[in-house]
Amino acid sequence: MYFVTSRLVRAQLSRSEISWLRDRLAAGAPRHYELFAATVLPDHVHLLIRPKTGDSLSRVMKGIKGVAARELNRRRGRKGPVWQDESFDRIVRDQAELMEKLNYMFLNSLEAGLTDDPGTYEGWYLNQSGQTGVSAPPKKAKT
Repeated sequence: MYFVTSRLVRAQLSRSEISWLRDRLAAGAPRHYELFAATVLPDHVHLLIRPKTGDSLSRVMKGIKGVAARELNRRRGRKGPVWQDESFDRIVRDQAELMEKLNYMFLNSLEAGLTDDPGTYEGWYLNQSGQTGVSAPPKKAKT
């Protein structure tokens, strides 16, 4: 499993674009990857993702970013790059690191001031099928 961060090149995502991208990522390409969690923010995206056997992370990310860029450009009536070329990725090595990344992703919208309740933030997605061993969102930060 990988923790991946991709950043937009310029204009930020609107709330409707955040929801659309979350849904697109969740629907995904099940032949190519499993998505365990995602947080879509106005200027970047975090994913916990596992490419399927035979698919590389770079191929999966190229597909995700390509489809999203084409649709976002179509919706905006624009052309050109949407995403920075490179993404940051890190292999998630154990359950403790998985929980650390999930908590970071879950709280990212709260810390960015985008919501008061990250569990209802439109850019948050957690695969509830139990494949991660996590069946509920991480705990909220104590205030």
